[in-house]
Amino acid sequence: MDYLCFRTFCCKGPPPPRPEYDVVCIGLTGSGKTSLLSRLCSEATDNIVPTTGFSIKAVPFQNAILNVKELGGADSIKKYWSRYYQGSQGVVFVLDSASSEEDLEVARTELHSALQHPQLCTLPFLILANHQDKPAARSVQEIKKYFELEPLARGKSWILEGSTVDNMDVVKETFGQLIHLLEEKDQDAGRI
Repeated sequence: MDYLCFRTFCCKGPPPPRPEYDVVCIGLTGSGKTSLLSRLCSEATDNIVPTTGFSIKAVPFQNAILNVKELGGADSIKKYWSRYYQGSQGVVFVLDSASSEEDLEVARTELHSALQHPQLCTLPFLILANHQDKPAARSVQEIKKYFELEPLARGKSWILEGSTVDNMDVVKETFGQLIHLLEEKDQDAGRI
């Protein structure tokens, strides 16, 4: 008994385990999914190639770990995205805010599809308007309007933020907001 009392007051035990959340990351090829995730994991981004199939990264944050399943964005892979949605607790959608009108329209269609998919429609969404450092980049407000996010995502938990691999502080902060939404959803599920 004295040992337990001593241990409680004098010794720090192992820190409590951080919650883990399974998140799916989607977006067109070239949107910057792999670069952003690699930077979040402090990995080199010198030789990044488009993801074929999928990759999984455990992205550590101070208050949680995100197990991110990144799905390749090529046309030949997009048609299989829905097969990887099961078990996801959140969604990260990365778009190239400096892309052509045609690619932006494809990204819009894919985001609308994801927001309405039965396995994703109730999950928190983080939408990153990436490549904000490029001259042709559209602002977050332009993206919000073009993608018709207000009416489409009404009643859903979502975040839209600009991003660039050169400003990872903003990206980390935005992922922190996603973790907060995931925690809230977790708590709501526990109340049922």
